[in-house]
Amino acid sequence: MTTAFRTTTPHMLRGSESYRSRILMGGLSGFESPIGLDRRDRMEALRTGDIGFVHSWDINTSVDGPGTRMTVFMSGCPLRCQYCQNPDTWRMRDGSPVYLKAMVAKIDRYKDLFKATGGGITFSGGESMMQPAFVSRVFRATKEMGVHTCLDTSGFLNANYTDEMIDDIDLCLLDVKSGDEETYHRVTGGTLAPTIAFGERLAARGTKIWIRFVLVPGLTDSVENVENVARICERFGDAVEHVDVLGFHQLGRPKWHELRIPYPLEDRKGPSKELRKRVRRQFQDHGFVVY
Repeated sequence: MTTAFRTTTPHMLRGSESYRSRILMGGLSGFESPIGLDRRDRMEALRTGDIGFVHSWDINTSVDGPGTRMTVFMSGCPLRCQYCQNPDTWRMRDGSPVYLKAMVAKIDRYKDLFKATGGGITFSGGESMMQPAFVSRVFRATKEMGVHTCLDTSGFLNANYTDEMIDDIDLCLLDVKSGDEETYHRVTGGTLAPTIAFGERLAARGTKIWIRFVLVPGLTDSVENVENVARICERFGDAVEHVDVLGFHQLGRPKWHELRIPYPLEDRKGPSKELRKRVRRQFQDHGFVVY
């Protein structure tokens, strides 16, 4: 059950067609959104997980985990990756608040499809670990439906998740963005250690891991860096089902331009066929299945 929240004043849109449309149509392409929520109650609801700030969602197949999936892109991210495709998800306040009950109801509506295809729900971002209460409560409800759960994360906010929260994650798409601290900081502005710690915790709890590594020529492609990433992955043992080597591309560049954020990889090219082959072979030499 969600809490009944206060509003500071009658919301100016409540009598309008656009407001009624947002409520009837769900606020965020099918979700009821708590418009006009008092700021104090909004922060408390975020803390308890009664609401989450969502950027967008879609239904896809074999992209963000197995089967047909509902991928929810949460707002807010502590990292500033040079190759980020979604800089419009960096700030939590730019997302739309969505009720926990609305999210759970949406998943329930699709649960037969998910079960039939071996799919489920994936939380991505942004960085969904910025909103641990909301995501973990949705995962708990999803598991009770018998639906597969997947977390797409950098693991940078490892400390936000308890072991009990991890136990409701069936699969983690873990972004290992670099194999050494210097490159990791240059790529993301953050530190590498939390990603390693989260991967080790996932492995200890028996959670399956798909590693994601973005191959950027001149940034993450050195032989030494890739070797270090592979050695980090070895620390997670049999939990790692495969490694996805993702070639850098420029599809996110228009968003940087639109937001007027200086784009550090403006003229960077994607990896050549030869570079992809070399990096894939490096991971294979460590015994990993590579896609």
